[in-house]
Amino acid sequence: MYLSRRVSKSLTAFYGLHFPYTSKSKTSLPYEVTIGVGGNIGDVRRRFEHLFFYLKRQKQIELIKTSLILKNPPFGYKEQDDFFNSIVIVKTSMEPKAFLHYLHRVEKHFGRRRSFANAPRTLDLDILFFDNRQITTKELTIPHAEWFQRESVVIPLAGL
Repeated sequence: MYLSRRVSKSLTAFYGLHFPYTSKSKTSLPYEVTIGVGGNIGDVRRRFEHLFFYLKRQKQIELIKTSLILKNPPFGYKEQDDFFNSIVIVKTSMEPKAFLHYLHRVEKHFGRRRSFANAPRTLDLDILFFDNRQITTKELTIPHAEWFQRESVVIPLAGL
């Protein structure tokens, strides 16, 4: 069950059992990673709940926080359903490149198929921040490019 609140004409915030969430446990894992979570195929809010429990069971990471869920229009390719977006903060011992590959495996586990840029998707996991690191490679840019220009990131992030 989710409570919703209209943020604007095109944006709606959803609050549920695990979105937002803050862990009460302590962890010794060294790196804090902020992940943008999104999707627009199927029952995305339910998938986010499944993702929550999936991440809680993982040994390589510790789930620290989640944000509210924001429903917002797509950008780029606009001929698709609205997206649901959230933020998840985890701690990990993985280095950035290994963590990126881990997220790709999680996306695949949840049915992600890569077809074209900005295509509809079951689950999209983006590294927004990795500690205070700055990385620019062909495969990975941290902080995530243009995160500060996306309502789908800024609004959920503001609540953390």
